[in-house]
Amino acid sequence: MDTKRFKRLNYTAISPDLYKALSGLEMYVHSSKLEDPLLELIKLRASQINQCGWCIDMHTKDALINGESSQRLFLVSSWRDAPQFSQREKLALEWCEAITNISKSDIDDVLYQKMLNEFGEKELVALTASVVAINAWNRFNIAFRAIPGTYEPKNDTIKK
Repeated sequence: MDTKRFKRLNYTAISPDLYKALSGLEMYVHSSKLEDPLLELIKLRASQINQCGWCIDMHTKDALINGESSQRLFLVSSWRDAPQFSQREKLALEWCEAITNISKSDIDDVLYQKMLNEFGEKELVALTASVVAINAWNRFNIAFRAIPGTYEPKNDTIKK
């Protein structure tokens, strides 16, 4: 059996202060006016790019529980060609990809201006924080090999 598939240490149990800090960033993002479905799309797309199976599993499950359509989730990786996403969602996904792949290219001024026009200053900061947060979660879950398929949504995951 391939040992790469076995979970390593439980970083959240070993460092609860780290978990609390990352969760605080999540709470900041969710206290913004950004729509929860948009945030789940961002989390799913960054997780796809980073190939974090655990986070893909988590955010797909959470999105479905909260009413997202299977079709849209299937199409997140090809959002540019999918009419199922609004212009606002497409801009957010483009921003997510640009930040997640920041080592490959600079974020150009044209995209930045489009983002500022659509989201405004406060929402753009919150959206950026959301991308930063999911990238951090991805890196921890990949480094410590969280096992995809083991996430179980909690009752508080369901948005009212």
